Order: sequence, then C-alpha cells, then structure tokens
Amino acid sequence: MQGFHLEPLRELADQLTRFSPSGQQAMQASNARKLLGEVRTDRVYPYQYLVWRVTGFRPTDRGRLVLPGRELASDLELLVKLLNDSLPALPEAEPEEVLTLDELAKRLAVTVRTLRRWQALGLTGNRSVVDGKSRLLFRWGEVERFVARNAARVERGARFERMEAEEKAAILRKAKRLAGKGIPLLRASKVLARRFGRAVETMRALLKQHDRENALKPLYPKRTGPLDERTKVEIFTQYRRGQAVETLAKKHHRTRNSMYRVIHEVMAQRLVDQPLDHIHHPSFEDQANERDIVAAMPSAIEYEAKRASMKVPRDVPAELAPLYRLPLLNKEQEQHLFRKMNFLKFKAAQLRDTFSRVNEEGIRELVPGKVRTGTLDRINLLLQQSNEVKELLINANMRLVVNIAKRGLAIGENLFERMSDGNMSLIRAVEKFDFGRGFKFSTYASWAIIKNFSRSVPDEMQRRERFVTGQDEVLMLSPDARTDEQSILSRQELVAESVHTLLGKLDPREREIIRLRAGIDNPQLTRERGMTLEEIGQRFGITKERVRQLHARSMRKLRHLATEQALDMP
Repeated sequence: MQGFHLEPLRELADQLTRFSPSGQQAMQASNARKLLGEVRTDRVYPYQYLVWRVTGFRPTDRGRLVLPGRELASDLELLVKLLNDSLPALPEAEPEEVLTLDELAKRLAVTVRTLRRWQALGLTGNRSVVDGKSRLLFRWGEVERFVARNAARVERGARFERMEAEEKAAILRKAKRLAGKGIPLLRASKVLARRFGRAVETMRALLKQHDRENALKPLYPKRTGPLDERTKVEIFTQYRRGQAVETLAKKHHRTRNSMYRVIHEVMAQRLVDQPLDHIHHPSFEDQANERDIVAAMPSAIEYEAKRASMKVPRDVPAELAPLYRLPLLNKEQEQHLFRKMNFLKFKAAQLRDTFSRVNEEGIRELVPGKVRTGTLDRINLLLQQSNEVKELLINANMRLVVNIAKRGLAIGENLFERMSDGNMSLIRAVEKFDFGRGFKFSTYASWAIIKNFSRSVPDEMQRRERFVTGQDEVLMLSPDARTDEQSILSRQELVAESVHTLLGKLDPREREIIRLRAGIDNPQLTRERGMTLEEIGQRFGITKERVRQLHARSMRKLRHLATEQALDMP
C-alpha cells in the first residue's frame, strides 16, 4: 500500500482491508474517524493504544512503540479512506438526516446533559468538522433504533421538561426531610429517583436548581469557603501517602474534582519553585534534532553486553564492589548522555513556562488557570528520564573519585569519608559540565574533585592538629630524613603482590611468556636477565614473531587491567 508514512499503520491497513468482515470494516472506519478527531500533531501515541481504539483489541507485540502525531494523523485519514473503499457498494438511497446535539435535544424534548448520559447507554454519534468546528452529529436512523430499545427511558427524560408543579413540590418536600437527616446530595438524589421513578441525575439537577434559586435557604449549602495554602499542602501530602481522593473529598466537604484541582495546583507550584537549570546548546532549538537527542546512546548494545560480563576484582573491598560492575563511558557516549540530560531539562522548563510567569521582581510565580494535568505528567516524566541519565553518568565515573581519593591518603585518614566528599564534587560537576566545548568529562571532573580536596583536606588536618600537644607536636613538625628500611621492603612486597595479581588474570601460556621474558620468579633461569624471543619460541615450539605478538598482546592486557583495577604499579 502506498502513501503511508508509518510502516505499522501500513501493515494494520493491509490486515484490516484484507481479512476484516464488511460489518467490522464499517465499525473500524468509524473508530478511526473518531480517533482522527482527537489526534494532536505535537504528541506521540502508543501503537497498542492506536490498535485498540480502531479494532477494539489490544495487541501484545510492539509494547514500547510510539507513533508521532503528525504522521499518524495523515495515515489515519488514508486508513479511513481505504476501509470505506473496501466496503461493498450500497444501492442509492435518500440521504439520511443528521442532527447536532442541540437539534436532537429539541427533537426528543430532553436536555443536552441527558443526551450525553445516554451516549454511555448506546446512543452513538460521530464527531465531524462542520464550518471549521468539531461537532457531534447523530444519524436519525441510529437515534430511532435507540429510542425503540429505550422507550421508557426516553419518555421519562422527556417528562422532566414537562414536570408538573405539584410533582416538583412533592420532590422538594421529600428532599428537605432527607437533607434534615444529614443525608448527602448524591444519596438523596438516588432515594428520590427510586421514589418518583426519575433518573438520579434528574433529581440532582432539580435540587441544585432549587439551591441556585433559593440562595438564602438552600437545601445543600456550601459548607466551606476557599481552601488556604496550608490545607492544600496537607491534602497533597496525604494524597502522596496513599490517601484516597474520595476520603479527602469527604473530609474537606468537597467534590473529587476539586480535590484533583488542589493536588495538581500544589504539584504545579512545586515545579515552579524547583530550579530547572541546564546547560543550553543550539541544537535544542531545532525540533528536528529531538529524535536523535533522546535516542539510545552510541554502542548501547555493546555497552550493556560489557556490563553483563563485568567481574569485580578479588582484592576490591565489598563496599566498592558495585563501582566495578559498570563499564567506563567513551567520549562519544558521554557527549550524547550529557546532551540528552540537559535537553530533557530544557523541554521540562519549556512546558513549565506554559503555566508560570516571571513577575516584575524577577520571581517565577504560578498561573493556576493554565495548569493542565497532561502537562504536569509530561514534566514529571521528563525530569524522571533526566535523573536516570544523570545517575548513569555519576555511577560510571565513581571510580574516578576513588582513584583521586587514594592519592596522598595519610595514615589515620578515612578513605570513605574522603570519597563521600568527592562524590558531592562529582555530582556538581555532572550538573555544571558544558558538553558543547568538546572536552572529555573526566578532565573536568578530576579538576573539580582535586580542587575540592585542596580545600577540604587542609581544613581536616587543621582540625586534627588542634589535639596535638607536647612532644608529639615537635615530632610532627620536625622533618625525618632517616631511611625507613621496613617501609622500603613493604613497598617492594606490595609491588610484587600487584604484579602477581595481574599475572593471575592472564592465560597460562601468556603468563609464562611474560615470566620468561622478564626473568620473574623462574628457578630454571640461571641468568639475571630474561630469555630472548628466540629462546622462548624454541621452548614452546613456535616462531620468534609469534612470541613477539603474544608478548605484546599480554602486555596490553596487563596495562588495561592495571588501569581498570587502579592497582599501584612501579
């Protein structure tokens, strides 16, 4: 099929036009037409939701696929046309009468509210654009069939407009007694509906109309005025802790909708008060770049595979083990993630501007009338995604903090306290790093961490020196030029242990080649120097060039392991 922008829509159209019965195709065309009237070009829509709206069935595949609204609107128009064209031709007949919502209300002598209630009971209408406006239209043939199925209901609805004064007076007398007993409005409406054979909504509308006309003596007066800010925050807090909206509405004598308005207002106010600082980049302004910016980082599959194969070195303390389960990021991946994190905060700030403004004093303030639930949900989703990217950047660079914290660590100093201080510097560096300059993040972060240590470590030493007294103080201030033989031996043992630890990571043949070439710990060697490449080749039965290749590869592995495990090497 030609003309489709989205491959999933083309496949769906092919299946529906080829395999759906005629009756189903007519219903699917109607559903697609309804959905077309709701699609907005600046939004995205899940594929499973689209198929459910058109066919009534929710597929199990493509659970994460979303479709852009602009291309979706164009493809839905083409889908409706294909479904209508595939229907069998009908004999020509008189054009069926079509009524608007107001016209149908007059024809049936009921209110518009009653018609909207009947839509849930099977009164079907199609939304179409008439004179540039979206209107709900009803085919008279469909209306007649609904009236035939619900004759008694339609008659009761029409009688509401012709309700006699005596009946209204009787209803209001009964309602007054119910209100005097403390029965709430909705429950009283249900009692009156059963008593007088009317609809619940009819009774509720009659009582509200009476209260509007008798504001001085209403049956159900408003119990409270506007809620103060403290009460609004309390409602929001209780809602976040799991309190049901119905319970909150009953407690504060309000409707559920008013509770939701309060919750969304407080949520919007917190977003207004929250700083959404970001590092701007010119690419953010072009909407065409959005798909590339929010896509997965380069080599994401290889990165996840490397993460799954990561193993914690044996000599790493248990507290630091999680740091070695996440691979390092290359420069291209870092640039992509930093741009994505700041772009998501940029989009959230743009959406926040739709319901906030900066006053004359430079303070951002909320405009309550412009708050929309969908906007709040979108902002929260963007901030959640931004924080996920930020967490990945922080965790991938935690080993940098460990390496810097180990440098110059004096006896008695706590490594984990210094790491905690360095982690705060790393978090600030992630937030302030200008990725647009093209530098590697580790360079900027190292400078920030070292600069922070240069301020915090002297302060710590000064605090400790306050407790140094007497001869201890003289000993600490006097330089010691003596050679510590035990310290030298300990250092040599540490170096040897590090070398043996690295050699243990190699294959047996690679390990033996390194030992023979360097003359390390091999009783068969009587000379101080190691064996030549030719001698090693004769020992293993391979050529001199092959020994050189294996030796070079083994040395690369050792350098990589030493860097990855942050081992102290000579």
